[in-house]
Amino acid sequence: MSDRYDPTAYGASIAEEYDSLWEGLVDTDAAVAALAALAGEGPVLELGVGTGRLALPLVERGLSVHGVDASEAMLDQLRAKPGGDTLTVTVGDFADVEVPGPFSLVVLALNTIFALPTQDAQVACFANAARHLGPGGRFVIETWVPDLNRFSASGSAVGVRRLTPTAASIDVAELDPLAQRMRTTQVSLRDGHLRLHPANHRYAWPAELDLMARLAGMRCEHRWADWARSPFTAASPAHVSVYRRPE
Repeated sequence: MSDRYDPTAYGASIAEEYDSLWEGLVDTDAAVAALAALAGEGPVLELGVGTGRLALPLVERGLSVHGVDASEAMLDQLRAKPGGDTLTVTVGDFADVEVPGPFSLVVLALNTIFALPTQDAQVACFANAARHLGPGGRFVIETWVPDLNRFSASGSAVGVRRLTPTAASIDVAELDPLAQRMRTTQVSLRDGHLRLHPANHRYAWPAELDLMARLAGMRCEHRWADWARSPFTAASPAHVSVYRRPE
């Protein structure tokens, strides 16, 4: 598989556009409010901190946040924001990175668990999150629920992310159901410029993630359909799951 799809390459490809590509598509205010409530007095460890969309507002709420990301390009965007240069960050793979703890909350938001390329890597990430939690600490992930019905018989799918009079963004995906892998490219057309942002995903259903948590010594405490804590149902396209380490 091409190195273009590793986390470092993805960050280098999308960093400059990342915030604008997600603007209006995610409820950052609700996410920050929910995370602050779960964190209590903190501190918080965010895996895949990216450009600081969640970390910086959490710091503004008085929480201590340590961010981890594999991409220096994404962290450069974070540091350029007000307060970004004061945030403690570590460059590394969130499946095995080690930072001083413990933490009351570990966060892995916006589908980032699926960026890990294998089930083993995802299991390792759950174990690493548990190692960084204090007793009673929580690990919260946010991701979509796999929907294989959107793929054609040939295993391909095209979805519209955003369509405005001045910009368009679509996702093109190719499915490997045996490996639970999706090879995707986000196509962005803005101001007359076409950009391609490739990424791979190793997807997993909620029950599989629950088993990963149990292997790491955690149990599912909450599962919501979104950050507003709406009830999770069979029709929910996404979920926010909160796993807790025993006291």
